[in-house]
Amino acid sequence: MLIEFFYCLRKHGLSTSITELLDLLAGLERGVIFANVDDFYTLARLVLVKDESQYDKFDQAFAEYFTGVEQVDLAASIPPEWLEQALQRQLSDEDKAKLQALGGLDELLKTFRERLAEQQKRHAGGNKWIGTGGTSPFGAYGYNPEGIRVGQDRSNARRAVKVWDQREFKDLDGGQQLTQRHLQLALRKLRKFARSGAATELDLNNTIRATSQKGGLLDLQWQAERHNAIKVLILFDVGGSMDDYIYECEQLFSAARSEFKHLEFYYFHNCVYEHVWQHNSRRFTEKTPTKELINKYGRDYKLIFVGDATMGPYEIAYPGGSVEHWNEEPGSVWMQRLLGQYQHAVWLNPQPQQHWHYYASIDMMNELMGHRMFPLTLDGLTTAMSRLLQKG
Repeated sequence: MLIEFFYCLRKHGLSTSITELLDLLAGLERGVIFANVDDFYTLARLVLVKDESQYDKFDQAFAEYFTGVEQVDLAASIPPEWLEQALQRQLSDEDKAKLQALGGLDELLKTFRERLAEQQKRHAGGNKWIGTGGTSPFGAYGYNPEGIRVGQDRSNARRAVKVWDQREFKDLDGGQQLTQRHLQLALRKLRKFARSGAATELDLNNTIRATSQKGGLLDLQWQAERHNAIKVLILFDVGGSMDDYIYECEQLFSAARSEFKHLEFYYFHNCVYEHVWQHNSRRFTEKTPTKELINKYGRDYKLIFVGDATMGPYEIAYPGGSVEHWNEEPGSVWMQRLLGQYQHAVWLNPQPQQHWHYYASIDMMNELMGHRMFPLTLDGLTTAMSRLLQKG
């Protein structure tokens, strides 16, 4: 049972195993859900998908297997206002009996495409166009013995043979640029919990044990909260070509602050030299010597560079190469000092990876990093966080 569905999931790149399939079958045998495709979708995704970043692949596989249609984005071109609920007609049993089905999924899909190509405006309460509250086979909040439901919140008359909603999780595809939610999802890979601070959290296991030892007299036990013990030092490239990626850096900074209790950050421009800073408005008056930074934060910190590494090669390789000041030592020397102190370091590059080979400076910086430069995508950030946790 559902073997072909399992193969379809694997074909779309999901790492679902036989164990998850058996768990799904066990849930069905025990009646967790019954005779409802929406409930089955929810249960199957809960059991079979191991990572939120795989939701989009699951949606595609589910659509292919259960409808025979691989491309489920046809409804993306329907203006949202066409599907806003303005009315909902109440049909009698006699009215419903008069409605005729179009005659199968193939005919439905053919007619749906034709209507989508012809329709120019919103319709409500009708029997032909894509709209709401009517008897048309296409739309939301209406009734038809055989139709395609588009854009409706949950089932209504339970007559749709195809639920053609836009994939909710398609922006979680691993190669896409990141939002703050995606960043938090990926940064959570970099976790090592420890308990510290005041005992303010209820210790349930010890409370049960202590209470039982006192013959049922409640004896509350407390413990310190668990925090992510990982220490992170982030160096952000700012100015110049990085102005194109301000939004991405802001999202990364916000996500990192919410995920790490021990987080320190500084800024640099193009390449790290003898100084970094924490306030861009006071970057020329309140600098922090890079040597001081190295001495202040121990080797247990994980170092993350964030920048597009797009600069003149001289800025990395030669004294005086900086575009802003005369640097006595090449940027490569300072990079080596930082990497000598922080064995666990990665570089996150917001520049699309397919453009990297156009810039000699990116190759040079990647070499200095020991090829630990990763694109600022979900896959890239996930890989980078895993690399930071590796020993040696």
